[in-house]
Amino acid sequence: MHAHRPTTRALLASLLLSSVALAGAWPRFRGPNGQGISDARTIPIRWTDADYAWRIDLPGSGHSSPGVWDDKVFVTCADPQTPKGILLALDVATGSILWRKDYPLSRYRMNTLNSYAATTPALAADRVYVLWQTAAQTTLVALDHSGREIGTKDFGPNSSQHGPGASPIVVDGLVVFTHEQREGQDGCWIAVDAESGQTRWKLPRDPQPISYSTPCLFTPPGEQAQLVFTSTAHGVTAVAPRDGTVLWEASDAFIARVVSSPVLADGLIVGSCGEGGVGKRLAAVMPPAGPGDSPQLAWSAPQGAATPYVPTCLYKDGLLYSFQDQGTVACRIARTGEILWNEKPAGRFYGSPVWLDNRLYCITREGRCVVLQAGRNYSLLAVNDLGEPSDATPAVADERMYLRTFSKLMCLTGMRRGETISRRDRPF
Repeated sequence: MHAHRPTTRALLASLLLSSVALAGAWPRFRGPNGQGISDARTIPIRWTDADYAWRIDLPGSGHSSPGVWDDKVFVTCADPQTPKGILLALDVATGSILWRKDYPLSRYRMNTLNSYAATTPALAADRVYVLWQTAAQTTLVALDHSGREIGTKDFGPNSSQHGPGASPIVVDGLVVFTHEQREGQDGCWIAVDAESGQTRWKLPRDPQPISYSTPCLFTPPGEQAQLVFTSTAHGVTAVAPRDGTVLWEASDAFIARVVSSPVLADGLIVGSCGEGGVGKRLAAVMPPAGPGDSPQLAWSAPQGAATPYVPTCLYKDGLLYSFQDQGTVACRIARTGEILWNEKPAGRFYGSPVWLDNRLYCITREGRCVVLQAGRNYSLLAVNDLGEPSDATPAVADERMYLRTFSKLMCLTGMRRGETISRRDRPF
């Protein structure tokens, strides 16, 4: 990573393993370890504009999700006319802009549903990592939390049919992201040393329609943590974080493009794939039981109303929830794939759900935040209008929920000590 000034600690970063939830942090896409689980307990079920702590107009559009660390929320947006990418740091209490960084981007043709600001920032202690990708560039930028740029590193062009969109993560001293390419280009997964900025490892990947999956950590009982990726060409893959060695691979898990990210579900790893706006397969893979064993396909669901394409599933307490692109929400028994309920509450989904206080929150493409009771029986609690379309996933930290639409960011706060639950917050 190119440093703009001499420094002995060009990219110092420290982060507990991503599976550990920090009270004031939502450090990556879908929060701690990418699983969409929050310990917040006081976020309202239904609300109006008057209930927001703050609501701001962003200086550009985008689909990325916010990231939160302590007293700052970080979000990207873009001006597609210039074009340029914009990184903002906001005060969590007031929504005021603490600092702003602009990055010139090369113009390229992408899917009309994509955005120059499609990737979510990755956060560590006093570090922010942002990935800007176009057909001509893949630039990783590192800054401290005060907005001082530490360094940048370019990994070359990104050739893809619909444009890029995968987000980076920070884990075990590494910044990890996918850099897949269409046929004829050298695609790979990359790990950059967070302290030196040097490429720690680069794992070549077969040319296929690129995937948009963001990896997570899987830790088998009694073993070291593994990085788990889902992709079109390689299915479900476990990689050693230290050197990029492939530990195991279920290469035939998916039959189409992978957009969603992996979910850890009762000992299984779940992912989905699709094309043309339709989910083609939802697959649950059983990791190897031990050395010399192979992963097994535990169950799969074919194309249908309960099979998602873009949204990532959510697992909690033995149940797997899938929010499908055309608007259907399903609840399954995670170990078997058996569907307990399959309903259509309101609108279509590209964003992914988050879980808090035994409830599911997910934003429709039309800009309505659907709130469902988590559990074996279907119960729609509320549909809250955000006033503008959205393809983003909520972020939750320290009893605040951050909701992003195409051009706005808003903060919804929970109750403070001594407050009681109002009538509007009661599900019945």
